[in-house]
Amino acid sequence: MINESEFDKIFEIMNASFPDSERRTYEGQKELLSDPHYRLITEKDASDHIIAFVAVWEFPSFRFVEHIAVDPAIRGGGLGGKLMKAYIEESLSPILLEVEPPVADLAQRRVNFYKRLGFHINHFDYVQPPLQKEQPDLPLKIMSYPQTLTDAEYALYKEILYTKVYNVLTFTEAERR
Repeated sequence: MINESEFDKIFEIMNASFPDSERRTYEGQKELLSDPHYRLITEKDASDHIIAFVAVWEFPSFRFVEHIAVDPAIRGGGLGGKLMKAYIEESLSPILLEVEPPVADLAQRRVNFYKRLGFHINHFDYVQPPLQKEQPDLPLKIMSYPQTLTDAEYALYKEILYTKVYNVLTFTEAERR
């Protein structure tokens, strides 16, 4: 179980790593800790300080990596890849994650990072519903491991993401966005 000071450090890393449109508020993020599908996996240094984390949603048919981040002071040392490899190795289910379309250089580097881990970019149009009030929908792409998704898998997984992760009341409502 994550204690308050650990959560604060995780949120500090999250805040430094993601824009407002890609993360919840402090309160909204903290509420997720009571959801049985949500899990935070942390990496600590020799002094027992959290230096990285993976935030995941685990459902019966697939897993969803919502956030992965390394403390900005130590990025670039391979820790993010190590965390993702360990998570992939423990998973018996397909894994999904969202990425920005690989247009800008940084977005392309992120996509390539996941491709090196065995993820595939899917062709489906996808929109992340807002994580905070007054934020716009966010056009993203879905990447999946170990293979690309079929139309049926995508439709099922998207419905679960919209209703369980993003709390959009109904899938039909989410489709109208």
